[in-house]
Amino acid sequence: MVSAFRLMVIVVLAGSMPLATSVSASPLDEAQRLFYSGEYDAAAALALIERLADGSNLAASEVRTSALHFAIRRALSSADTARGKRRDKPDHAWKACTRCQEWLSEFLTELDLGRAAARARLVRTPTDAEALFFLGKLNLNYVWLQLGTLGRRTGWSEYWEARRSLDAALALEPAFVRARVARALIDYIVDTRVPRGFRWLLGGGDRTRGLQTVHDATLATAPPLVQAEAMFALWDLQVRERHLTDAIETARVLAREFPANRELGKFLSTRELPSSR
Repeated sequence: MVSAFRLMVIVVLAGSMPLATSVSASPLDEAQRLFYSGEYDAAAALALIERLADGSNLAASEVRTSALHFAIRRALSSADTARGKRRDKPDHAWKACTRCQEWLSEFLTELDLGRAAARARLVRTPTDAEALFFLGKLNLNYVWLQLGTLGRRTGWSEYWEARRSLDAALALEPAFVRARVARALIDYIVDTRVPRGFRWLLGGGDRTRGLQTVHDATLATAPPLVQAEAMFALWDLQVRERHLTDAIETARVLAREFPANRELGKFLSTRELPSSR
């Protein structure tokens, strides 16, 4: 797996075509690019404009909830760092965040609107793989926010709806790259973050399968921003696995296309790796 990945990285680094070109980009594409650039407020605002223009725009709701979640995550991380408390007392970071309650309120409103629109589509067409994916992804955004960022033990029903929806989408379209990545993250997180005796309560997980699926997704033929999503997921897993050489290479590929992303810049600035030849 590693050798194939490194070959891909070398090809991307050496090529003249960036990872996610923005030729004739739609407003929603631009919102996604702003999100991957770490411009979370701008991404959320542009996605809101798109959703207000079309209340059934599930992609806009997904981008907006993702951006609002990451805005909260960044703010809490900054507050923890400033206080010298790394997630040991999340309530302190929450109280120090002047906009977090506002972002959370907007997140929950957008989440409910997006899920309602997805469910309405599924009532009309139960085999709508795209609606199944977005219903699953919106629920996962809630689960990752509550459990991963806020440290709150909630989201049981959202987790199961996400898992069932993504499985149903993949049963209809096994090559659905975004659904594969989202489902792989469930496999990985359940296997690595949930105590062994409780994993069965969440349907089980598979660390190896999750890693392999995300890696394979980065090599699949997909639109540029879908590929970027898979690459960011791979980078996150490589960091978690402490595969730092691979993580640095992945971050370098992403930083070429999203140079404003401060998390990528901070990660690369604190590590050294000879440039790929």
